[in-house]
Amino acid sequence: MSDNPTDKRGVGSLADYAPLIQAADGLTLRQICSLSDLEPTTVQNWIKRGFVPHPEGKKYHERHLARVLLISKLRESMQIDKIGELLIYINGDTDDMSDDVISEEELFDLFIGMTAILDDLSVMACAYMAGIYKRKADSLFAEL
Repeated sequence: MSDNPTDKRGVGSLADYAPLIQAADGLTLRQICSLSDLEPTTVQNWIKRGFVPHPEGKKYHERHLARVLLISKLRESMQIDKIGELLIYINGDTDDMSDDVISEEELFDLFIGMTAILDDLSVMACAYMAGIYKRKADSLFAEL
């Protein structure tokens, strides 16, 4: 496995985005939406509901992008309110970093790394099961 795991859509570590964010001293809402394939109204709604931290002077930084990308990935399989509850359980108030158990960036990177590991494990599991099915098919064929 590589040092920089990516998910199936090619999203890697938040460190991949850091040079862009630092060079521009933060991202605009339009840039956040471009990176996440979300509509501005969606991101703004998540901010209003407390799922994403408020921008800092209309600029979004790594922690904002991490939260937006994480929610975006989780909403494919979870209700948005449940995602919000889960993330608040982990890191409390989005605008208060002092209550974070883990930084948003680390949380996102762990999530992406975990999905890459699970993909690798699923390949191994499929290969193992293919061997079992092949032996079973060979056995059934021999009985014909």
